[in-house]
Amino acid sequence: MAVEKFETALKKLEDVVKKLEGGELSLEDSLKAFEEGVKYSAFCSKKLNEAERRVELLIKQRDGSLATRPFEEEE
Repeated sequence: MAVEKFETALKKLEDVVKKLEGGELSLEDSLKAFEEGVKYSAFCSKKLNEAERRVELLIKQRDGSLATRPFEEEE
């Protein structure tokens, strides 16, 4: 999948959901759309998890101030 932006993947996922909810697709096309939707969903979930980890890197110090530490990508 050549999607690099969360917003783009989310929009494509929404489009897939609309197609599936419309009920106009054949069984084969529905399965293909579902598979595509699962890929977009996984991509969006990964990006949201990455964003959450980055936010969690803000650490409250004992004096109440905030400090940051480098975000290390997990593989």
